[in-house]
Amino acid sequence: MATPATFPYRLDNRWKPMFVVLGVRDTDGVDLTEDGMFRAKYGYFSVETPLDNIDHTEITGPHRWYTAVGPRLSFADDGLTFGTNHTSGLCVAFKKPIRKVIGLKNHSALWVSVADPKGLATAIGR
Repeated sequence: MATPATFPYRLDNRWKPMFVVLGVRDTDGVDLTEDGMFRAKYGYFSVETPLDNIDHTEITGPHRWYTAVGPRLSFADDGLTFGTNHTSGLCVAFKKPIRKVIGLKNHSALWVSVADPKGLATAIGR
């Protein structure tokens, strides 16, 4: 059993009109559930995988806004971004790729711009 925790996104209000269109709310973010699941919600998009499927995490940033804000695919691989700011976030790499949300392939990683990337990395423990 995992300790449940919620990590909201740090919303950059310059992008608020885009967030409204995408359905992103200030209550969206990453949830670590008591039953050992990792869940990330970004407006109309969401992913879910067991915490045991997480291989490692890495805090990254700052990034260029056009590579970090919005739901998007990585320019380098099949990674997925749920971005609300370009300052910092956490890249979560998976052992087994998660179900595709956008694009043609399943995703081997997810970058999330939560307000506390270090806290999320610590809570995941990898």
